[in-house]
Amino acid sequence: MSRTGRFSTAMRDYARRQIEQLGNADIVVGIPSYYSDESLDHVIRMVAEGLDHFYPEKRSLIIVADGGSTDDTREVAQSVDNHHFNMDILVTIYRGIPGKGSAFRAIFEAAKYLQASAVGLFDSDLKSIKPGWVRNIIDPVLNGYDFVAPDYSRYKFDGTITNTIAYNLTRALYGVNIRQPIGGDFGMSRVMVNHCLDQDVWDTDIAKFGVDIWLTITAITGGFRICQAKLGAKIHGEKDPAADLGPMFREVVGTIFTLLGKNKTYLEKVKETINTPIFGEAIGEEPEAFEVNLEPLVQYFRIGFKNFGSVWANIIEEKDYITIKKLAKSRSLKKFNLPTETWVRIVYRYAEHFCRAERQRFKILDTLIPLYNARVASLIMILMEKNHAEAEEFYDGQAQVFESMRNYLIELLKNNKDS
Repeated sequence: MSRTGRFSTAMRDYARRQIEQLGNADIVVGIPSYYSDESLDHVIRMVAEGLDHFYPEKRSLIIVADGGSTDDTREVAQSVDNHHFNMDILVTIYRGIPGKGSAFRAIFEAAKYLQASAVGLFDSDLKSIKPGWVRNIIDPVLNGYDFVAPDYSRYKFDGTITNTIAYNLTRALYGVNIRQPIGGDFGMSRVMVNHCLDQDVWDTDIAKFGVDIWLTITAITGGFRICQAKLGAKIHGEKDPAADLGPMFREVVGTIFTLLGKNKTYLEKVKETINTPIFGEAIGEEPEAFEVNLEPLVQYFRIGFKNFGSVWANIIEEKDYITIKKLAKSRSLKKFNLPTETWVRIVYRYAEHFCRAERQRFKILDTLIPLYNARVASLIMILMEKNHAEAEEFYDGQAQVFESMRNYLIELLKNNKDS
């Protein structure tokens, strides 16, 4: 995992002085932001209402940790009128390499100094957040849980990295069923916050998009008490599956694959999947549908075959390469389908190859992106006429296939002495 520089803290001096003046807080809610001037006001107001309504007797801090936005993000945050008793709002630019992880680090440092009992984290682009989300995320922490993951109701084509890789690998390999392991909105205890701060990861790619999956996996491997909180629909900045998710894919999947090598001994001990408890009631509206564009996904895959076909032949099984080759040469979108078992083997082979590689691992990972696009295109074709419940049933079945084939990867990793 690459490093770019070392920072002793993510907190700037002016922010540290303000936190020192506060002295303590029971609850800290962090909002990482970057070019969020159109949505941030709403998120802050909903969080403030939630804290005021459900925890009026507790001292609270809302901290907006910004990545140096050059729009009006910080001005919008600073303009929110805080008329709530026992609550403060701090807006700061974090220090460190640009990314959500650096924002989390600043929030965690503030929470540690203030000795907060509970920490909540909410994305800055949420359109559907309600005051009740704060209660659903914070209550389990106050009742003894260390890590609270969100359980959203999402549109069937939203969260494609989750639905194709992150959810499946977390469940199949680490043995914990967490539907949204990179959801972005979490609750954490003081013990887990301190544990995370002690890890030597904040100058690596985890300081970027990889931090969400890192938090989830760290909670699992660290033996922390984990649950999920119902939050209702997650409506946020729409992400068309055909849009360029390359950077996010590299950071999320790269983090997952890197941690597989580090956690190989842990993975070998996992024997079954545990369903974590789910608390709260869904709050808010149904997820919004949005249009998806199938052709760019397929075209990206076909170009990928021309550019990386020889690479794929060296990484994946021969039978899967034959399937891929036929799919790339087919001109029919109606029958476009990358089968689930083929996809599972491809992901597992790439995971092992990534762990074995040292210098070229992220170049190798880039060659997986066209295959990911092919799988997303397949999901669109399969689920196009299905409703939310039917789509979730399909995703559950896909995860079960990943589970049934987990030993395929475990054996690959066992034979990989360098991972």
